[in-house]
Amino acid sequence: MQWWYWILVGIALIIMELMIPAFFVLWFGLGALITGVLVLIVPVLPLPAQIFIWALSSAVMTVLWFRLFPRIPSKTRIGTADGDIIGEIGLLTGDVSQFQRGSVRFQRPILGSEEWLCIADMDIAAGSRVKIQSAEGSFLKITRI
Repeated sequence: MQWWYWILVGIALIIMELMIPAFFVLWFGLGALITGVLVLIVPVLPLPAQIFIWALSSAVMTVLWFRLFPRIPSKTRIGTADGDIIGEIGLLTGDVSQFQRGSVRFQRPILGSEEWLCIADMDIAAGSRVKIQSAEGSFLKITRI
């Protein structure tokens, strides 16, 4: 296979990544580009060796990507103006105590999420109605109504 075939396939796969934003096809495109450059340098590589180089480089880049950069949560968390959420009322879905985190669910999303991890200064049983006292990091501090 000619070196420029690999370059075209690589470019096509990278363009496909722009249409399918999954950060997965990109690594196969880069693997094809690497294979194209190697075939340009060593033009006598047989096709099975070229395919092996492409598969190996693509797999290595994919594994490295997912190991070095863990998944970013898709839900928005605390980070913007939390003053708008103070006083919002929700339902406690998991027991909370002074040294144990719980979870609270809201009817409408609060800062992008319907369910949040929460902390409290007192023991509150699941099923209780609670209101937001403050936002502390990625947790909501709550109090019983």
